[in-house]
Amino acid sequence: VTIMDAAAQSKTFSRAWGDLVSGFGKRELWLHLGWQDIKQRYRRSVLGPFWITIATGTTAVAMGGLYSMLFKLELSEHLPYVTLGLIIWNLINAAIIEGADVFVANEGLIKQLPTPLSVHVYRLVWRQTLLFAHNLIVYVVMLFIWPQPLGWSSLLALPAFALLAVNGAWVALLFGMASSRFRDLNPIIGSVVQLMFFLTPIVWIYQDFLNSPNPAIAERARIAEFNPFLHFIEIIRAPMLGADQQVRHWVIVLVITVVGWVLALTVMRRYRARVAYWV
Repeated sequence: VTIMDAAAQSKTFSRAWGDLVSGFGKRELWLHLGWQDIKQRYRRSVLGPFWITIATGTTAVAMGGLYSMLFKLELSEHLPYVTLGLIIWNLINAAIIEGADVFVANEGLIKQLPTPLSVHVYRLVWRQTLLFAHNLIVYVVMLFIWPQPLGWSSLLALPAFALLAVNGAWVALLFGMASSRFRDLNPIIGSVVQLMFFLTPIVWIYQDFLNSPNPAIAERARIAEFNPFLHFIEIIRAPMLGADQQVRHWVIVLVITVVGWVLALTVMRRYRARVAYWV
């Protein structure tokens, strides 16, 4: 009876929430581990994580220049748009791809170190935040070359990034537990995310198609509204470019945040104790 009671108690929302709170309380651990991940990845490298900055900047210039010529767009307008789109997409992509592998990759720590599962998720989010900060150097350089009409509304990029980080946490929890149980999910998730890159307005300007004089093109462009990545990118990119804010993007992101966390907590409540056996 005692064993059955303990098993029943482990499958409660309070235990799942307690894991998140307890994991966040171990900030010194996951902050240190996240920083060590970056140092270890670029060990013996002269430029270290700035190689990611260089790669992002090079890709942005290449793709921005190419698409500006193909669509006959002003480089001063299109390149900042593409640059920010790539920087934000790199964060989203890493949260999903690395999030799906977050528990399998930390198999040793999970089995040997009795810490809350959420510690590994916070570690992932913190590491990606640091890499995002490195990539923002490209954005700062771009501002010196092509200044943007920034104002007080640009500060909305801060809560927008916080929302993105919060969503990255539930995505890592949910996909991480699912991928621990079903290993075939990792390549499937990777393929879907790669496809979504081309369906998301990162290098092509969604608003231009929406305002097209051709009704058929404008109607098809509205299909992009069903792409959740569009809304996450726009709530950060628009204020950082000094563009007008669209309330619907914020509303959709908030709805996804609530639904995502409810789903993640539900799965966590049921299967949190099994992750150590699955990995």
